[in-house]
Amino acid sequence: MSLINQFTSRLQAYKPRKLGEGLPQAGVLVPVTRNASTPEVILTRRSAALSTHSGQVAFPGGKFDEEDLSLETTALRETHEEVGIPPEAVELIGPLSQVVSLHGIQVTPYVGLVPENIPIQPNLDELDSVFKVPLEYFIDTKPSRLDRMTYKGIALQVPSYHYIHNNEQYEIWGLTAIVLVEFLNLAMDANITIFDDYQRSRFDVQPER
Repeated sequence: MSLINQFTSRLQAYKPRKLGEGLPQAGVLVPVTRNASTPEVILTRRSAALSTHSGQVAFPGGKFDEEDLSLETTALRETHEEVGIPPEAVELIGPLSQVVSLHGIQVTPYVGLVPENIPIQPNLDELDSVFKVPLEYFIDTKPSRLDRMTYKGIALQVPSYHYIHNNEQYEIWGLTAIVLVEFLNLAMDANITIFDDYQRSRFDVQPER
């Protein structure tokens, strides 16, 4: 079974963790290219001129709009606006667990497959750049550091990765890394742990399958 078929099958059977209602909502896309041998994840770096998350690496996405039919629609709309990938080019596979940003936004990530050589057109009003990272990079490369973070009083140790592309250095950390770790663990049996056993039991991070 190919890697793409493997994680597609797993994601379709996955029941991710859902958080409570009441927070502002956002949807992001985890775009994975259909490379048969070396799938890549597409990431963005936010413009340094933005008021929030400036200069940070993130998945394409944004806040729910009243005109959006769902958070899936939000993720696809924002991806089209930010990187030029049209919704019809994305094969949505399924959601990952919801997470809350430092600004109190509840984020729902959706994994989607896109053609290997799909044209990328960054919206330079929002982004400095768009780049791809082979999924195997996160398996073969040790994190550059572990960041200590807390959520609802629970301590996390979140890996941070440094990646160089076209002589540009990118730091993949924080919420983006948390989402990425869940995907890697599910898709590739990466076994990257951000909770110890005690914290895992308190936070209930084992979703139903």
